[in-house]
Parts: sequence; C-alpha cells; structure tokens
Amino acid sequence: MDNQIVKIIIALFIPPLAVYLHEGNKVTKNFWINLALWVFLFGIGGIIHALYIILKK
Repeated sequence: MDNQIVKIIIALFIPPLAVYLHEGNKVTKNFWINLALWVFLFGIGGIIHALYIILKK
C-alpha cells in the first residue's frame, strides 16, 4: 500500500515515471501513451492516465 501512495504522488508531478515504475521498470505501451498525453495535453492528460493505470486492479 505504501508503494502505491508513493507512485500516486510521483504521478502528480512526473506521470511517465510513475507508469514506468508501476510497469516493473519497463518501457511499455502504457509508458509511451502516458508520455504522449503528458507532452501534448500539458500534463493533465498524463496525470489522469497515470492515476488510472496505478489505481486499476
């Protein structure tokens, strides 16, 4: 649980890093989607996507 809280905090500031860490330190499709959303939607899209990836079960 503590690890998830840290990822959520990271997701608010650097969403691609949070997705990278959540995916097991691998560059996956979700990482690239998140990076594109973060860059092209001025951060908000990346934050929402990162939180979705981290919080889904």
